[in-house]
Amino acid sequence: MTRPMEMKNRSRAVVFFIALLAATSFAFGQKPEGTMAFTISMEQPNTHYYHVVFRCEGIKSETLNYKMPAWTPGYYQIMDYARNVLNFRAEDGSGKSLAWEKTAKNTWRIKSGNAAAVVVSYDAYAFAPSVADSYLDDSRGFISPTGVFMHVAGRLAHPATVVVKPYESWTRVSTGLDPVEGRPNTFLAPDFDILYDCPILIGNQEILKFEVQGIPHVFAIHNPGTFDREKFMADHKRMVEAAVAIFGEIPYRHYTFLMIGPGGGGLEHLNSTALTFNAASLNDPAGYKRWLSFVSHEYFHHFNVKRIRPIALGPFDYDKENYTNMLWVSEGISVYYEDLILNRAGLLTRDEVLERFGSIIARYENAPGHRFQSATESSFDTWMKFFSRGGNLANTTISYYDKGAGLGMLLDFKIRNETKNRKSLDDVMRTLYQRFYKEKKRGFTDVEFRQVCESTAGCPFAEIFEYAATVKDIDYPKYFAYAGLEIDVNPRELPAAFFGAATQDQGGNLMISNIEWDSPAGRAGLSLQDEIIALDGTRVSSRTMGEIFNSKKAGDKVRVLVSRRGALREVEVTLGKKTERSFRISPLSNPTPLQAEILKDWLKD
Repeated sequence: MTRPMEMKNRSRAVVFFIALLAATSFAFGQKPEGTMAFTISMEQPNTHYYHVVFRCEGIKSETLNYKMPAWTPGYYQIMDYARNVLNFRAEDGSGKSLAWEKTAKNTWRIKSGNAAAVVVSYDAYAFAPSVADSYLDDSRGFISPTGVFMHVAGRLAHPATVVVKPYESWTRVSTGLDPVEGRPNTFLAPDFDILYDCPILIGNQEILKFEVQGIPHVFAIHNPGTFDREKFMADHKRMVEAAVAIFGEIPYRHYTFLMIGPGGGGLEHLNSTALTFNAASLNDPAGYKRWLSFVSHEYFHHFNVKRIRPIALGPFDYDKENYTNMLWVSEGISVYYEDLILNRAGLLTRDEVLERFGSIIARYENAPGHRFQSATESSFDTWMKFFSRGGNLANTTISYYDKGAGLGMLLDFKIRNETKNRKSLDDVMRTLYQRFYKEKKRGFTDVEFRQVCESTAGCPFAEIFEYAATVKDIDYPKYFAYAGLEIDVNPRELPAAFFGAATQDQGGNLMISNIEWDSPAGRAGLSLQDEIIALDGTRVSSRTMGEIFNSKKAGDKVRVLVSRRGALREVEVTLGKKTERSFRISPLSNPTPLQAEILKDWLKD
């Protein structure tokens, strides 16, 4: 899916030309025929429709299947982008209509009759403020390419040009695609995997720039507000330098951070990332550090996921789920590195990183789902369970982000201990990058990842990989001691009486949204979607209900009046005790010389 791009500045153009020829010369062993070109316009952004014209010339066939991807890489959920397509039309090069039919939810079969040119046009609805969806209004446009650009079935390896026609009052187009020289707002994708990997931001975004090793890095910021731009750029440059130092090279010619405004999450790409943000958070010290961790995570993905990847994650099948057990490595180890990188860049202290790591472990270990779902199961089932983990799934699932980060720590500490701190997880990542991305030009298998870890350490890793594949309790003190650390795994009783049901206000009704596994509320017979009306005969709100439980102690009984599907019933709940573990991490008071050396090398003081 990708091509190495390590080169000196003076030779970039030559190497890129050679790489482009290689990329566009073969599609499943065949030389691509003809040309493909998109033109995308947005003359009425208030309608939230992009108008797309897709012209294919010299691609002759009796029929051609045009497909819209069902998902976008990095966002492991079926999105069914085809539902947003309207006004589909097909013509030959002279403007004569061509007959077509839908043969699947995301497939349009055109009776092209060997026409020399086929021109497809359609509108794509775009009004979801997300990094995995497209968006258009009168303030800006954001294109998530898999939701806007169709492809011809069987021809993903074909190059394509993209002409963007911004709304009349907009002046900038920002993307990771390479511009076509001399043609404004025109870009080249050597194949559709690259096209689908390059989101586009259109509007009047502010542009900030810095360089690392002579490579340009651009922040394109929609509605940025007021913040310290000099500090912002200096900090992000240090972050990039610290991440690049792990691998010793930069595998792209330019990189673009697309700050697209309010929404949800971030999404990594080969030489760009899409980031939602709240401008006000950049002026809050705690919010700013959370932002740095967020950006560090998404930036590190251009190594880990986009280049260092499980073999299942590319080449992609855009029609259906692409399953892997290894998202705990792809996402979880990226969580582990996001704050390590900031510490190495001098942007987070040792104490801040230890606090964050303790909180990550506590998040999944204190959740009931850690008894039922392993890290590998969480990875495989992400397509069904990760993006809708409310209700019962809150009790039976974990986040592979969190547990993967914890497992990454165990791997790192074990390698450092076994090699007397001569090697670390950095060496594993470098080996994966060199061996599989650069040399074999493919992803790694589950077995190969384990083999690299074990060969780096020089010993078996049976226990850690058992922790990844099962719900077996983890011996954290043993592994953290390798790094001169202790971790508090002792359960502590929380002060408030334990009820065990979470509620949401829905139209003025206090509805049960979650019941914790084996909780007093669950044992008493309360159910999801029960409306709580009163406690002990007193009408309650979410605020007053919390106050009542805070005044109670374990063993107290509470009468809960609920409405269940229109029928009133009263349930008596015996309140209980809830225990949690803090997983607070701190340095050992009397470390051995090796423990002290590992801690010093692992985190800056």
